[in-house]
Amino acid sequence: MSLGAGTARSVDRTPPPGKAVVSGRIALVGGVALTLLLVATAALTPLVAAAQDSLRVFISVDMEGIGGVGSPSMTSTSGKDYATARRLMTDEVNVVIAALRAHGPVSILVNDSHGDHQNVLHTELDPAVSYIQGSIKPLGMVQGLDDTFDAAVFIGYHAKAGDPDGFLAHTGSGSVKGLWLNGHEVGEGGMNAAFAGMHGVPVILVSGDSAAAAEAAAYAAATVTTKTAETPSSARMVHPREVHRRLQAGVRDALERLDRGDARPWSVGAPVEIRMRFQSPTHVDILQSIPGMSKVDGYTVSYTAADADEAYRLIRLMYRFVQQ
Repeated sequence: MSLGAGTARSVDRTPPPGKAVVSGRIALVGGVALTLLLVATAALTPLVAAAQDSLRVFISVDMEGIGGVGSPSMTSTSGKDYATARRLMTDEVNVVIAALRAHGPVSILVNDSHGDHQNVLHTELDPAVSYIQGSIKPLGMVQGLDDTFDAAVFIGYHAKAGDPDGFLAHTGSGSVKGLWLNGHEVGEGGMNAAFAGMHGVPVILVSGDSAAAAEAAAYAAATVTTKTAETPSSARMVHPREVHRRLQAGVRDALERLDRGDARPWSVGAPVEIRMRFQSPTHVDILQSIPGMSKVDGYTVSYTAADADEAYRLIRLMYRFVQQ
């Protein structure tokens, strides 16, 4: 029968057999997928937060204070057993890194800080860390350290120039006989700690010979003694395994102090008056070409820097790049 105008066709909207089941399955799968996504997101949230909250630690490593290094020749690239010293140095850095990582999530930057700054066997470091090599850098031993770090660790440090109880004690170079920052006599460790402190970074651990450790007690949360000077050029050793045990315990102690809020940045204040005493009066005369530099006496110069950052850069220039 034909349909006339105005006659409505009755349409059966009942889905074909199986279609309703398919639609239900799609809805079910979609719901399960959404649930799994929410569960996965909830599981990842702590991991993301942990990554964001990971500790950032700066490590500066020198060689004279490394355990097992007991003669001047071991610290020289052309000296006897230098290869052994490099191995001992690398092992100590890795021990500290492992102890830091055992504490929790951590991001670590290692800055080679001895001689030509090309000593650590960096291909043998923990692959998770970053490493700076090479000595032509404006901030030397603290290159890379800024206010994004939570803590600093100094490994293998030595005592300041003139310390009668130090092994291979010096400050920067043999030409420097004394360094004072706002009246505080410091060595390389104190100078580096003042720089870190200006950026709000506490030094939580320093390792080195007994004289270096004694000096570091003034600015570091914890110290580790790796050996004792027998004379200025010889040392009474501690076996590397014992040094490693001490380092592990020292890192744990330092991190506990940091967690409690007992590790605080060391500050010498601002501005910073630098007084530097040299071996030769010729060095002092050359430095008079720097604007603002004063001659205190035949061997000593003075300069007032705006802060510890400026002071550090100038000090490094004076002993590292200005030669008599």
